[in-house]
Amino acid sequence: MTKINLEEPKIQGIINAALKEFSQRGYDEASTNRIAKAAGMSKALMFHYVKSKEELLLLLLDYCGRTIEDDYLNKMDLEEKDIFKRLLQSYSLQIELMKKNPWIFDFTDLRIETKSTTINQKLAEIATQKQSPCAEELFKNIDESKFRKDLNIDRCKQLILWGNNGFTTEILAELKNTEYKNIDYQAISVKLAEYLEDLRRVFYEE
Repeated sequence: MTKINLEEPKIQGIINAALKEFSQRGYDEASTNRIAKAAGMSKALMFHYVKSKEELLLLLLDYCGRTIEDDYLNKMDLEEKDIFKRLLQSYSLQIELMKKNPWIFDFTDLRIETKSTTINQKLAEIATQKQSPCAEELFKNIDESKFRKDLNIDRCKQLILWGNNGFTTEILAELKNTEYKNIDYQAISVKLAEYLEDLRRVFYEE
């Protein structure tokens, strides 16, 4: 693979076009012609940077893994004890990632099936790596003293988790029906903050 600057705008164009194409169509049906066109360049120029569809997928796998680790996992402050502040932090970091690479989470959730031994080995390696804080980590060592005394803490955590998953699913469904260039990330951030504040009033002591 030609050594490239992954932050260069034209390379980010390839990355984002490829993330979308693979997310929507999977590996086998993905078209390098469509990727190059969406990136605003010829296929020949794109193949100056990546030599094949397989190499492009491997590049994306490495890029997404490093990006999520550097800009999400490593920035999560699990020392924050307030569960709603912790959840808002998680949302905010994900939104910042999506501003740069809108399809990054769609791609990392993709269950890729391929006949390529090289890719299968890489996928097996990635499967053993942590991709995001799990529910257990998000709720670990939170300040339980803030909850209303008449509530069962374990049930509260489960209800918050269910609500969080449901709200996230709703937001993602809205995003999938919106052109990414038209997404109002500020409005989403405000909506998330209001939602978590509502939950805070339900579960916490005044």
